[in-house]
Amino acid sequence: MAIRNHKSIFTRSNLEKVCGDLVCGANDKMLRVKGPVRMPTKVLLITTRKSLCGEGTNTWDRFELRVHKRVIDLFSSPDVVKQITSITIESGVEVEVTIADS
Repeated sequence: MAIRNHKSIFTRSNLEKVCGDLVCGANDKMLRVKGPVRMPTKVLLITTRKSLCGEGTNTWDRFELRVHKRVIDLFSSPDVVKQITSITIESGVEVEVTIADS
């Protein structure tokens, strides 16, 4: 049985720590692990005028949000994966678990 974990976050250091903890837990249980696979970073940009009234010089603010994603595949029963994924997850890390029968 293959179980896929998707993780996404805005700060990369917390994401790397969670992925490392998950892979170490899987290696302790002698599971087959693929990953973490680094997905392309999604960059969201917003450009807006600084002046609210529209008068004055044309000055702009640029805001950027980077979303980092990692994918980890674990090959085992759902019970074992439930034990591994019960680690404490850093704040701001979103985890999506997909279970596929193979």
